Amino acid sequence: MTDPQFVLTERVQRALADAFGPEYSDADPLIRPSQFADYQANVAMSLSKRLRRAPREVAQGIVDHLVDFPGTAEISGPGFLNLTLSDDWITAQANETLADPHGGVATSSVPQIVVIDYSAPNAAKEMHVGHLRTTIVGDALARVHEHLGNKVIRQNHLGDWGTPFGMLIEHLLDIGEEAAVAQLEAGEGNAYYQAARAKFDADPEFNRRARSRVVTLQAEEPETMRLWHIFMDATVRYFNKVYTQLGVTLTDDDIAGESMYNPMLAQVCDELQERGIAVVSDGALCVFPPGYIGREGQPLPFMIRKSDGGYGYATTDMATIRYRVQDLKADRILYVIGATQAQHMSMLFDSARMAGWLPDHVSAEHIQIGSVLGSDGKMFKTRSGASIKLLELLDEAEVRAAEVIRDSDYDEAQREEIAHAVGMGAVKYADLSVSHDSEYVFDFDRMLALTGNTGPYLQYAQARIRSIFRKGGVDPAEATGPIVIGRPEERALALQLLGFGAVVAEVAANSAPHKLASYLFDTASAFTAFFEKCPVLKAEDEATRASRLALCALTLRVLDTGLELLGVPVPERM
Repeated sequence: MTDPQFVLTERVQRALADAFGPEYSDADPLIRPSQFADYQANVAMSLSKRLRRAPREVAQGIVDHLVDFPGTAEISGPGFLNLTLSDDWITAQANETLADPHGGVATSSVPQIVVIDYSAPNAAKEMHVGHLRTTIVGDALARVHEHLGNKVIRQNHLGDWGTPFGMLIEHLLDIGEEAAVAQLEAGEGNAYYQAARAKFDADPEFNRRARSRVVTLQAEEPETMRLWHIFMDATVRYFNKVYTQLGVTLTDDDIAGESMYNPMLAQVCDELQERGIAVVSDGALCVFPPGYIGREGQPLPFMIRKSDGGYGYATTDMATIRYRVQDLKADRILYVIGATQAQHMSMLFDSARMAGWLPDHVSAEHIQIGSVLGSDGKMFKTRSGASIKLLELLDEAEVRAAEVIRDSDYDEAQREEIAHAVGMGAVKYADLSVSHDSEYVFDFDRMLALTGNTGPYLQYAQARIRSIFRKGGVDPAEATGPIVIGRPEERALALQLLGFGAVVAEVAANSAPHKLASYLFDTASAFTAFFEKCPVLKAEDEATRASRLALCALTLRVLDTGLELLGVPVPERM
């Protein structure tokens, strides 16, 4: 698909170079959608001082040098350029896109290896709403990169190692393996942890056993490792229930928890110390990346080894980044992690660069995840102040979705299937429709609305298109047009559809799934306007009917593909 904005940018840049010299060939034309034309270019305003010419004179110079321009360019006001594409060009591009098996989405000419670290629940705790965003955003980015032809390596960095596991394993022995497994599989990790912690604090003998168990765990003593595997296997089965219900693409093969890096930690410390990158400070081994200052004006340490010889998050994270670059051969590493970890991640990247483990050709990026808030604007919790279990939240979404569709004419099995798709789609789309680094309020009523920028609205739009084809007895794959633009609503929809490939590329480049969500909402809105004004099955003649069916087919493909990239299920009917 030839993205209109890309074409216009290229033509205006070429005109800038021809009019004012090659040094202006890479100037941003500042092209944006406009209410006065299809697009508006504001570059004449921004370059007028540099060129020492009036903005209208700069704009005229651009217009005079536009070559092979697919429409018209008019100067407006003090120097704005109003750009309108020709109907013939839009029609040709729409038909070309309709025939393109990729729907206008260009695959990467040089595929990258993209490592995406996401979800990462703590094995000692149950999953709660705080894990929702890292899981959903990371999964959407993984889907988009794979769609573009990149090799995606998912990394579910479970918190599955460390000193708490001494008391967790001892508690497992106290209550019995069978009871422990049942509790963990049921998602009662918090209760399990709290019971173990209470004994650890109150019972000196249990405390001694737990500390001793940590030693045998770190030594990977066989019986301790057997018990650890029982604990972890039950916990992972619970995580998989959540992943299955959410419809995310994580599998057991993607687990790369803290335990995986345990054998590497001593070597990481030794290498950093031998090369003088890490130094001993107050008994602890630390890296001091430049530019980080503590409250008292002292350099801020990135602690690689504690003064008692123990390891922390920084140690594991340094081992992780080295492994992902050296062993996985990553070109990009995306860490989909809470925004509160911004300083830690920044110090990690800088420390890894100091060590030479993060070379310039590898991009490491913190995809900051904002908090989920309740209607009171505070962290989303139960009335008692406890974290809300993620499975319970997802179950409630399905129950509420079933209420939304309760008056439908479907049988029970169909209603359950649709309720699942609508419930999960509502939760996921509400998250993905806002920038990942911003907070948002969790509100079921808003999420499940059939109007507005919601998952159900988009699902309903694609279901309505499918119903057109069912009523017409036409397979969408056989709706080959040709597309012919007549009414303004047809033109607006066709022009909107031409932007799909560029949006998908932007999502991958900037890790911004909300841009795709916004585009899909605009697409569904354009289709609604088209549907209301342009009869499809009852069009005035066969050529118009064929054209509008083709527009419907292209819209359906864009909506289906876009929602799939976001991980939002698309029910056949609603």
